[in-house]
Amino acid sequence: MQAVHNSRMLEFRAPFGAVKTGGNVSLSIITYASDASGAAPAVTLRLWENGAERLIERQSVQNAAGLGIRHVFTAKMPESAGLVWYYFIIDTHEGRSYYGGKSGVGYLSDCEPPSFQITVYDRRFKTPEGFAQSVVYQIFPDRFARGREGINMGGVEYHRSLGRTVSLHEDWCDEPCYLPAGGRRDYEPNDFFGGSLNGIREKLDYLHDMGVGFIYLNPIFESPSNHRYNTSDYMRIDPILGTEDDFCALVREASERGIGVILDGVFSHTGDDSIYFDRFGRYAGDGAYESRESQYAKWYDFERFPDKYRSWWGFESLPEVNENEPSYMDFIKSVLEKWAGFGISGWRLDVADELPDKFIAFLRREVKRLNPESLLLGEVWEEASDKHGFSGRRKYVDGFELDGVMNYPFRSALMDYLTGKTDAHCFCGALMTQLEAYPEPFMRAQLNVLSTHDTVRAISVLGGAPGRDELTRSEQASFTLSDEALALGKARFLLACMLQVAYTGAPCVYYGDEVGLTGMADPFSRRPFPWGKEDEALRKKVREITRLRASNGALMRGRCAVCAVDDDVAAILRVYGESSVLSVVNRSGSAKRVAVTNALFAEGECSGLVDFGGALYVDAFSGKSFRAGGGDEKTLLLDIEPLGGLMLISIT
Repeated sequence: MQAVHNSRMLEFRAPFGAVKTGGNVSLSIITYASDASGAAPAVTLRLWENGAERLIERQSVQNAAGLGIRHVFTAKMPESAGLVWYYFIIDTHEGRSYYGGKSGVGYLSDCEPPSFQITVYDRRFKTPEGFAQSVVYQIFPDRFARGREGINMGGVEYHRSLGRTVSLHEDWCDEPCYLPAGGRRDYEPNDFFGGSLNGIREKLDYLHDMGVGFIYLNPIFESPSNHRYNTSDYMRIDPILGTEDDFCALVREASERGIGVILDGVFSHTGDDSIYFDRFGRYAGDGAYESRESQYAKWYDFERFPDKYRSWWGFESLPEVNENEPSYMDFIKSVLEKWAGFGISGWRLDVADELPDKFIAFLRREVKRLNPESLLLGEVWEEASDKHGFSGRRKYVDGFELDGVMNYPFRSALMDYLTGKTDAHCFCGALMTQLEAYPEPFMRAQLNVLSTHDTVRAISVLGGAPGRDELTRSEQASFTLSDEALALGKARFLLACMLQVAYTGAPCVYYGDEVGLTGMADPFSRRPFPWGKEDEALRKKVREITRLRASNGALMRGRCAVCAVDDDVAAILRVYGESSVLSVVNRSGSAKRVAVTNALFAEGECSGLVDFGGALYVDAFSGKSFRAGGGDEKTLLLDIEPLGGLMLISIT
């Protein structure tokens, strides 16, 4: 006997993907009899939900193509959010078999197989529409731009007055430090280039010209380090970056250009050199390190007071907090309220996977209370719908916690495809799995990244740089791409941008990527923006791509489907009403003539929504037009250059 079910096709599962609580899902499987009698097997749908099994007998039987029989089931989803799992039990006169899988087409098995996943999310779940439609620009504040006034020496002297070591780079083109300073055992990130809030404000026209709708800032609160992930005072702008007035001006002038500002919230730990812990006694009052009677004492866990305490990944400079401690939650509420008063557009949560679900849900309630359109984005590196921690499955996608996450799985799949580690089929399969697993509101709030402050720069990866763990720190510092490898990295980077802006979610440009900045892992991925030394040709091409994303309704709001045309050519389709955009890239070093047909997009939510037959498409960049054949062919024939791509806009 043979059988087929494809969880990504509306023919077998409707609606596509995640489902709202209490909704109905139609599931079907086609069986093909293998004996002479042609008798239809008995098929049962087996569901696993809320920790219990539920069996459903088929509701109807229909004839399918050939000798197939379609067995149809209707399953009502639970009223509570979570995951539902299913496979099919098939009984014939020859015995029992099973049909299961993870995503897409499954397989028959003699034993219980893996289960297909249905994500069930709260029917009231909404995410900020403005963010979903925007291009995001990530800035590491110390390294983007100095203001006209230069380095804020008043801020430098403030830190020095507290006894902190501050090393300044007078030359903006210096390399970041990475070795321990003289007499020190470990490298400390206390070298500053003097980037500031005013420097960012003075570059707002540059960002607006790129079509940027949101700026995501790495931490800006007082801290002794250049990365500022060891917060000293959540209520104070780091004085090297500027003042509250400077921040107010940045948010106001950004808003005048239609740009929102998202802050980085580091709430799983504080710095040891902080008002709250005060390991070095720099602040007035008692920190938790100084006294068991401190108002902050309950925030931290001491195994041996005061010098042995729970810290983030064992780093003593980052004492972990008890996020669910009521006094800490009250304090964070006041932090959210203060910065909401400046008109910010949301928060990115550092190490969200180390924050308790209860705390994230609390943050969501408070953030949305202050502004329903404010964003709550999480740093989660893995697939978010079925991620597990010590307390079980994390509830990021259920509708009560995060709006979205940083989409590192997208980045990994894209980099592997473009560098030849996988092919277009693997890349598109990874994207389809994500589109299937994530609720539509959550999917639209993904931050689709190519580089971040925590990764090797995209152009370096795409130019063939070794992995971050393959080189020592000194080797990373001296590593450069050859001219040929750099050219390859930039060509692939443009392909990556074309797919990035075509995919559902908010595409994010990491500062400097658009002008050719390269670098290995931290701190080499945090070099200063090369003002005056930009690759202007690359910048103009990236600008064309990001401005298209910021102005095209199908790219901003359309339904999404992906397909592999062959091993080298991948395509992403967005459909919005009568409009569509087809982004097609060729990663190979040879020219390609490919045929794109309706059938290639049979999977996903766009199935049946597009008809290439007779349609006219125009490439957004070259202006070249392509008209699909009509009749039964419905084929779009495309000629794509080596390491080239097309972004085809439908003409109605």
